[in-house]
Amino acid sequence: MFKIKKCLICNEEVESVFSWKDIWVSSDNEKICSDCRGKLAFLSGERCKMCSRELEEKYQQDGLCLDCVRWENDSEWRGFLSANISLFHYNDFLKETIAKFKYRGDYALAEAFASFVAEKIEHMSHDIIVPIPLSNERMAERGFNQAKALAETAGLKTYDALLRTHTEKQSKKSREERIRLAQVFKVTGPDTIKGKKILLIDDIYTTGSTLRHAAKILKQSGAEEIYSLTLAR
Repeated sequence: MFKIKKCLICNEEVESVFSWKDIWVSSDNEKICSDCRGKLAFLSGERCKMCSRELEEKYQQDGLCLDCVRWENDSEWRGFLSANISLFHYNDFLKETIAKFKYRGDYALAEAFASFVAEKIEHMSHDIIVPIPLSNERMAERGFNQAKALAETAGLKTYDALLRTHTEKQSKKSREERIRLAQVFKVTGPDTIKGKKILLIDDIYTTGSTLRHAAKILKQSGAEEIYSLTLAR
């Protein structure tokens, strides 16, 4: 027997086997069709041990991409973010999918990535999961926090350890502007994070500025170690 579901990304039919068990327990985890799944490009091969970027021999130094070398050579930023793990290439397909998710209010798209996020986090050591927050203004504009949605649809418990000051959209800033941006985060409960290993969640790792700003203030507030997980790199 078969039951028909719609792909959360393209809305085409996803055909999956139906068993009598499904009358009592929903066991079908297929949220996206095989075509869309095939367009998701998993990061693979040798990757930067700091940010997950796929490495080319001439653009690396001791296992780090040159971008992360610059971050770690900067005394203002060195040592705050232990490592970022990203799942997929930020290719044209994923760029369009994330745009629908973030900017067009399609919350259900978070479910398309839930199994990928849950599987990866299962193998990552952490005490507390902290989604990168939106400012109040951006939250009102979008209606939901995409980072928190990715965690919650994956069945993960999160803690809102950070508040964010409203600024111009990061996508409109150059790398240099992002690095020099004043601290945009505040810690809500230092006692809760003190001595803890924090796992930050966000959708995209671009320059690493947002995650490092968050990691910096968390560590300065007493957190032991900060890692991050993002969908795209």
